[in-house]
Amino acid sequence: MKPGTFVSNRKSSIVLCIVLFAVFLFNGQSFAGTAKEIDASADAAMDRFYKQVKDATEVVRQAKGILILPNVKKGALIVGGEYGQGALRIGGKTVAYYSMISGSFGLQIGGQAKDVIIAFMSSDGLKKFRESKGWEAGADGNVALITVGAGDSAITAMSKEPIVAFVFDVKGLMADMSLRGAKFNKLDKGK
Repeated sequence: MKPGTFVSNRKSSIVLCIVLFAVFLFNGQSFAGTAKEIDASADAAMDRFYKQVKDATEVVRQAKGILILPNVKKGALIVGGEYGQGALRIGGKTVAYYSMISGSFGLQIGGQAKDVIIAFMSSDGLKKFRESKGWEAGADGNVALITVGAGDSAITAMSKEPIVAFVFDVKGLMADMSLRGAKFNKLDKGK
């Protein structure tokens, strides 16, 4: 190996990773901008939820409110970021729009897109979420994460936890499914 070849190959690999990360992160569906686009994406995510998650109908029936975050994007190259927009629905009707954002630092590389459904099983949990300015998962409310496909029971979690989250329809190469530290902010979207 010639001197400097390792450094050159390493720089090329980093540039390639950054390009692949950008293509993955911004390819396909862009972040919804209007209320109508967010609602359409939320409807599609709910269809996937009913098809992929056992007991989804019971979750929706029992929940006081459901935050639907379709196509949440996450990417990382040492420093990671995650962002998505979604609709909060009560009684099947959208009452507000929210963004979810989180960041991380550490040994990580890759990208993914996923759907996230957060079911508020208690009126108190829903009220705290709605009244909060910058609600943070894990700090402002504990969220029980149900791993779709791992045999976790939604019915059991719903009976124990005031807030239950489902991560499903995951596409990409990252394995992180945590919501801890994610911040949720209300968006000003007109219908």
